[in-house]
Amino acid sequence: MPYTLFDTSLGRCGLAWNSGGVTAVALPESEDRLIDYLTGFDPLPGDPDGVAPVAIEGIAALFDGGNPDLSAVPVILDVSDFDNAVYDVARAIPRGSTMTYGAVAARLGHPGAAQAVGGALGRNPVPVIIPCHRILGAGREVGGFSAPGGASTKQKLLAIEGVPGFGEPTLF
Repeated sequence: MPYTLFDTSLGRCGLAWNSGGVTAVALPESEDRLIDYLTGFDPLPGDPDGVAPVAIEGIAALFDGGNPDLSAVPVILDVSDFDNAVYDVARAIPRGSTMTYGAVAARLGHPGAAQAVGGALGRNPVPVIIPCHRILGAGREVGGFSAPGGASTKQKLLAIEGVPGFGEPTLF
C-alpha cells in the first residue's frame, strides 16, 4: 500500500491508499508528522496511481474553495459498524451544510448517542473525504476536531465551504 505527500493551499498533506481505495488522509502539519501518521497504516512511499490522483485533486480543489465531489472516492476502512454508519451520514452532508452530533445520532436511530458520534468522528482516518468537519455541536458550537490544528482547522474548512457564520475563506 503506497502513500504520498502533496501540496495544497492550506499546506502539505498526505494520502495513503491501496487498489481498493483511500485508507488515510493526513491534513497539514510537519512532513515528519505526516509521514509518521501515514506509515501507521503500513504503506510505503509511492507515486499516485489508481484512486489517489482523484482524491488528491479533490482535496486540493476543496481547499481552494472549489466544490469537488469527494463522495465517489472509495475508502477502505477497518472500523466498527457504528463508525461506518456515522461516516455514511457524514459523506451525505453537502458542501456548505452542517449537521449536529445529536442529529447524526438521531438519524442512526440512537438518540442520545451524540458523544459516541463524536468519538467515531475523532477516529476518522480520511478527513475531508469523509467530511467530519461538517458536524457541529449543539448551538452551532464547533466541537472537536482531531486533525492537526484542531478546531481552528475545522473552522477554516467550514469558512472555505461558505458555511454561514464561519467568516470569509482565509488561508491564515
